[in-house]
Amino acid sequence: MDGPAETRRDYQVRRGDPAEPAIAALLAAHVADQRAGTPAGFSFALDAARLAAPDIALVAAWDGDALAAVGALKRLDDGTGEVKSMRAAPAYRGRGAGRAILAAIVAAARDGGLTRLYLETGTTPAYDDALALYRRAGFAPCAAFADYRPSPHNQFLTLAL
Repeated sequence: MDGPAETRRDYQVRRGDPAEPAIAALLAAHVADQRAGTPAGFSFALDAARLAAPDIALVAAWDGDALAAVGALKRLDDGTGEVKSMRAAPAYRGRGAGRAILAAIVAAARDGGLTRLYLETGTTPAYDDALALYRRAGFAPCAAFADYRPSPHNQFLTLAL
């Protein structure tokens, strides 16, 4: 593949504040996009207010002063975790920002003693790039977890840590 998708950057990945304007704007766009492309009741994207919960750690990847991507780790009650609200800014899609966020989430989960990570995502072609990223990181299909229920609009993946 040629062009911008091949461009790789060294992102500065650090804990993020969902109330920070750049992060809040990317999260709002993420939630709006998820809800627009998924039938009501099947979109589980968390907004900035919900990502501020104490059981969730938000991380952000920065390219200098530009926000490249966000994602979060939600601790579940059984010693596992869930990847939440993964989103790369449009200018950074295909440029390694999502990979940097996912690597930070996996590392934080391992460092926190979690035994497994889960994630829920959509089933339409709009999710193909995200699925490819998750599969390259070692995530595999699994049954619904936590409070999720199987549906034609959702799929579930897991990674043993």
